[in-house]
Amino acid sequence: MKKFITFLIIILIIIFAALIFFDYFFPEETVSSRPLQTRAGPATTVRITPVSLDTIERSVILHGEILARNQVTIFPPVGGRLTETRFRIGDRVYRGNRVATIDPSRPGEVFSAAPVVSTVSGTVLSAPFSIGDTVTTQSGIYVIGDLSELIVEAFVPERFSVSLVQGMRAVLWFEAIPGERFNAEVDEISPVLDPVSRTLRIRLKLLDNDPRIRAGMFSTLSLVTNRKENIPVIQRTSVISTYGSWIVFVVDENNIARRRVVTLGLESEDYIEILNGVDLGENVVSAGQNFLTDGDIVRIVGEN
Repeated sequence: MKKFITFLIIILIIIFAALIFFDYFFPEETVSSRPLQTRAGPATTVRITPVSLDTIERSVILHGEILARNQVTIFPPVGGRLTETRFRIGDRVYRGNRVATIDPSRPGEVFSAAPVVSTVSGTVLSAPFSIGDTVTTQSGIYVIGDLSELIVEAFVPERFSVSLVQGMRAVLWFEAIPGERFNAEVDEISPVLDPVSRTLRIRLKLLDNDPRIRAGMFSTLSLVTNRKENIPVIQRTSVISTYGSWIVFVVDENNIARRRVVTLGLESEDYIEILNGVDLGENVVSAGQNFLTDGDIVRIVGEN
């Protein structure tokens, strides 16, 4: 019996030594010699866009009215009945011209007619009263303006007011002049906000002198409130919001999608500034990223 046990122990020692020998001298001869498997499923079709340097402008769309820069309302010196008007809308008026006459007489009283004199030179823009109307010293008989220089008056919402500075550029267009754009720049900024509308009044100087633009016209303008040049940008469609973070997918040289958390900066309608998370020149997925997870194989069908 002892001989059998001794023989069995010897056999086990030989087997154990053989295993150590093969593991030491043949380390690559393992059962895991099958090729590594990639993530299951077919490749996801995507479009990529490289991170590039560009200029981003943030703008706000406003509505404005064309006004004459020097626009003055002429008030009568006394109240009474309007007996004479000497000018009509569009007429040229010079400073010191008599533009109207007021009869301040009341029933049973006779007073001399009081002349209304223009305090400025310009063109009659408005004449809201007719002969026979009763006016007061607060009634604007005429509105006279200098049409040689037109301005745009607009009102900016409070949230954009802190970004306003003189010289900001704007592009405006008119329904009456379809398909054309005109340039303007901020010339005047009101120091206070309107307490009712919570807006800030601005006036812009027209940089394009076009005779088709007239006082009283209604315009739409795009005002640039912030601008950055030569910064790394990607398309807005590339960014995904997830759990309070912003992520993008970058495609490497092996067509593998890699998830990156990024920090965003200034935004425009089409592009967004990248502060960190991706490097200049890397290929970011701009279409198809909503179907990706980290490590997926992708098939690129186009590059912007």
